[in-house]
Amino acid sequence: MTTMATGPLAGLKDPHLERLMEFSRQVNFPAGSRLFEEGGRADHFWIIRSGSVDLSLHIPGRAAPRVETLGPGELLGWSWLFPPYRWHFGAQALSPVRALEFDAERVRQLCREDPALGHDLVLACAQVIADRLKSARTRLLDLYGPHRSYRDDGD
Repeated sequence: MTTMATGPLAGLKDPHLERLMEFSRQVNFPAGSRLFEEGGRADHFWIIRSGSVDLSLHIPGRAAPRVETLGPGELLGWSWLFPPYRWHFGAQALSPVRALEFDAERVRQLCREDPALGHDLVLACAQVIADRLKSARTRLLDLYGPHRSYRDDGD
């Protein structure tokens, strides 16, 4: 299986990446398919190989707004890391998507068995979460802030 030398798993050491890849499988989603719903059980995560996926947020009485669009090389799903393992967003394929799918329970077990791998994987996911938080912050400020974009290089 081809490894993901770039993207969210790039920081993993080769032996850790090889072990993690043992828990992956290639999956395909047609355009328009729902990958998961907000509040649903977060039991998988994906590295997108091709295509794009919209993340959305449920707001009662309104159409679900797009939070972010993810593409090739990006991690889809981090809610599997934190109890109660429920999705914080919904996800829908915008185009045909090819991805590596990981079984969250098996990966959590691997992390318990190999704390160094778990540490590296959590740091990689934390970086994704931090980047998405910055992006969401910027989008919110663009929507609700003064008539100029705010960019922050710090925390």
